Amino acid sequence: MLKKYEKVYKEDYQLWYEENKDYREKVSKDPRRLQFHLMPETGWMNDPNGLCQFKGIYHIYYQYTPFEPTGELKLWGHYTTKDFIHYKMDDPVLFPNSDYDAHGAYSGSAFVENDEIHFFYTGNLKFFDRDDYDYINSGRGSNTITFSSKNGHDFSEKELLIPTDRYPSDMSNHIRDPKVWEQNGVYYMVLGARDQEGTGMLLLYESKDLKNWSYKNRITTEEKFGYMWECPDFFEMDGEQILMSCPQGVETRGIDFENVHQCTAMKINYDFDTDEYEITDLKLMDRGFDFYAPQTFLDEKGRRILIGWMGIPDAEYTNPTTDMGWQHALTIPRKLSIREGKLIQEPIEELKQLRGDEKITLLFREDKKISKTNYVYEAEIAFEKCNNMRIELRKGIFLFYEDQTLTLDLGSYGAGRTTRKVRLEELKSLQVFADTTSVEIFVNGGEEVFTSRIYSLEGCLSIEGNCHGQMTIYPLNAFAIEGGYDEE
Repeated sequence: MLKKYEKVYKEDYQLWYEENKDYREKVSKDPRRLQFHLMPETGWMNDPNGLCQFKGIYHIYYQYTPFEPTGELKLWGHYTTKDFIHYKMDDPVLFPNSDYDAHGAYSGSAFVENDEIHFFYTGNLKFFDRDDYDYINSGRGSNTITFSSKNGHDFSEKELLIPTDRYPSDMSNHIRDPKVWEQNGVYYMVLGARDQEGTGMLLLYESKDLKNWSYKNRITTEEKFGYMWECPDFFEMDGEQILMSCPQGVETRGIDFENVHQCTAMKINYDFDTDEYEITDLKLMDRGFDFYAPQTFLDEKGRRILIGWMGIPDAEYTNPTTDMGWQHALTIPRKLSIREGKLIQEPIEELKQLRGDEKITLLFREDKKISKTNYVYEAEIAFEKCNNMRIELRKGIFLFYEDQTLTLDLGSYGAGRTTRKVRLEELKSLQVFADTTSVEIFVNGGEEVFTSRIYSLEGCLSIEGNCHGQMTIYPLNAFAIEGGYDEE
């Protein structure tokens, strides 16, 4: 049996795969498997990694533990697609098989240039030569590593870029998740970091050749905002600089920051010549229970596309799918934009291809309840007026709007998840994507989003209250995925 802190080679995985057909068959028969989300074939999935489009093909790598559903040992899994509807599930591509990453191939990113994909990731090490390590300021290694590919499938040898002892001396051992980009002929990298005092921040590096990196600056807020900023992303869009990360250890403030860890976007005005910066307009990226570690990339159409992990670390609530040997998924792909100064998330256009032919369009008025039985669907709801309303998205799962507050209530079907809320000046529209065991709700054209796993399997869709408008419901087809158990 493979152990948590031993190197894993491709040959180990291949042997394990050959011996575990019954495991794959068991997972494939779970009725809670999602229809239009990417999942692990077996075991555990978390952060999307190395997202890119290369010569017309989208590559979606992800943190993957195929052997069991609790995420003990991290590889990189791999999906490809040309249209976000038809996918191929490839074998894992990155294994913790070197002295730089023996205890996990952790998260990272891709940078495409000159017909080559350059990958950057964190190699995790954990030391056991002493019994007094706290594994925060001592006992861990977090190496920044690179490799490259000409096709997204075959890879160069790993190269160590930044070992643990070359980070600033006041940092803890928690430094990870490199994201790389280029501007004005210079390459930049941000890394999530925690200093020895327990303050979260990002470390900024620069390079002229993607190989030799020098420390440039640290980025953080004036007042402490959590103890660790994971999974950073920096991009410019419509003249705005956006800094996205996942701060850990942020205290709850009313209905904000209610999850154990957060995912935020900040506007930043960073001068790369002087290293002076100002951070403004902090925003929660998602208001639901299950959204973390998103990563963005520019595709060949010039779209800034985001995919996130539909899960979260260290949560008290659970996923009952672990009983069947699997856990977690990725979100649907989302297009980012700036509208009236706000960061907007919208489902990508390609997802409309999933819509079935039997759409239903309904007009609703005050004090009139409309009920339809649906299970896997997309619903577009446009409000002409809404003072208050209640929508049942599925049996026992509700959206409430009252006193300018929108509430997602999972009742007894959240496997420990309860309610999440957001304040709105006005409720104008909702777009709901309901899969077998998940829901993603885009509010007011993507100004706010709720993402959550749900565990009610009885279809129901109704709306009532002091509101009127129009609702269109589309049955949704499943992704077509080549590979995996069904191909055996």
